[in-house]
Amino acid sequence: QVQLVESGGGLVQAGDSLRLSCTASGGAFRSYAVGWFRQAPGKEREFVAATDRSGGVTVYADSEKGRFTISRDHAKKTVYLQMNNLKPEDTAIYYCALHRDPSTSVYQYAHWGQGTQVTVSS
Repeated sequence: QVQLVESGGGLVQAGDSLRLSCTASGGAFRSYAVGWFRQAPGKEREFVAATDRSGGVTVYADSEKGRFTISRDHAKKTVYLQMNNLKPEDTAIYYCALHRDPSTSVYQYAHWGQGTQVTVSS
């Protein structure tokens, strides 16, 4: 069974950058697409970005296009989310999860990590 651990979150100012990591242990991580999601207080969990098993296909939410980049390193069993020009509205807990394909639907993913907090001050 694959287990995921997110890291790299923190408190930053608007305009700053962060790189989140989603590292897997156990299981066949290479066989899964990986999605990043976020959940702000009082809001539903929402799609941010996803990549397929090879890392060659990437999908982004419209609000993140041009600011966020998802990539994966199979040797390190890690998927990254590079976030640039952060805004206060990006403040949330960020989660990664696995699915067969790079879907945008939160309901199709499993093996969720515990999340990492990102806070962007204005």
